[in-house]
Amino acid sequence: MRHFLLIILWIGFQFFFSRSAFSCTTAVISGKATPDGRPLLWKHRDSDAVQNILRYFNDGRYPYLGLINADDPQGEQVWAGYNAAGFAIMNSASYNLKSQSDTTRLQGREGVIMKLALQRCRTIDDFAHLLDTLPKPLGVESNFGVIDAQGGAAYFETNNFTYKKLDANDPAIAPNGYIIHTNFSFTGRLNDGAGYIRYQEADKLFEQAVARNQLTAAFLLQKVSRSLEHGLTGVNLYENLPDANRTHFVCFRDFIPRHSSVSVMVVQGVRQGQNANQTVAWTILGFPLTSVAFPIWVAAGADFPSFFKADADSTAPLCRAALLLKDRCFPIKRGSGYNYLNWSALLNNQGRGILQHILPFERHLLHLGNAQIKAFEQTGFKQKAVKKFYRTAGRMVRDFYRNEWQIDLTGRVK
Repeated sequence: MRHFLLIILWIGFQFFFSRSAFSCTTAVISGKATPDGRPLLWKHRDSDAVQNILRYFNDGRYPYLGLINADDPQGEQVWAGYNAAGFAIMNSASYNLKSQSDTTRLQGREGVIMKLALQRCRTIDDFAHLLDTLPKPLGVESNFGVIDAQGGAAYFETNNFTYKKLDANDPAIAPNGYIIHTNFSFTGRLNDGAGYIRYQEADKLFEQAVARNQLTAAFLLQKVSRSLEHGLTGVNLYENLPDANRTHFVCFRDFIPRHSSVSVMVVQGVRQGQNANQTVAWTILGFPLTSVAFPIWVAAGADFPSFFKADADSTAPLCRAALLLKDRCFPIKRGSGYNYLNWSALLNNQGRGILQHILPFERHLLHLGNAQIKAFEQTGFKQKAVKKFYRTAGRMVRDFYRNEWQIDLTGRVK
């Protein structure tokens, strides 16, 4: 009997851990909802794979940029990305899509399918065709979000055998031009799944942004992925800040950023008729509360800053640097210590918290990146301009981590 109880407890732990480790918060946004008419694809990634890297691929019909796990050096699975045709894809795990009679053992193939899509697809219709023609079962239970250079923006709520398309351009489905997903599907089993508290907070923030015509990449990066207001309790960690000179722990669960958050990608697509080479991905590599967003154009090839790429340690320097700072926020390593944030390390009443340094610096990067994006709308894409931007902005990021925390972007502490 005791052995049976241990097995049940272990199964329950595995079930809880899998949900907490893959609890992404995502959105597909039609160009109808954005100030500049360009669609957006947002993924706030949660995973047990804390080391993420960016990689440029040229192994399919289209070159593409992919966010991958550092322990997948061949890039066999991609967790968010976009290609040279302006097609972009990401996903969030769903926990209410599989039929209760589905006993399929094949699972965890979401990253494989997203890689295939980036290699082959130009439009969201191409992606539907891919799902239609791949062998079944697919080995997935997922909300795939996609945008393309023709104005397409949709989710595909997909299980092993079928999918339902939710079109962000359809006012009957998305009256405000966007769809948010956490870890349940709208066409799945009612009240099952996970992520309802994170969904509630994201939905509130999106409604406010639409009302102010501020649904932009900067909003997603700074206001949503860094939201510290709890969707259920209303606790807001930006308010009543703790003393900078005292350690102050708070319970940190069910916020949009979580202990398990490992990266963020916002793909800013193009308007219909605009060249797909102006598509850009803003990426926060590493723990989002201790890393910074940076724009990358796939049309410029693999020549983006090296701190996004795997080095001799097989990890990305920017991700390692972010994890060093994350350790200051979560210093308790035993038991359930990962649920408790050292609030005063992140934010404090003297303005010396990690995030209080990150956000204003990132606003400067956003300003520079948006100026380059607007310049391309006037002049067309210029590869030389991107390389110059990478050199200048990349040096700024390196100097920032060195000057603020004595961390160089090899991850070594001086």
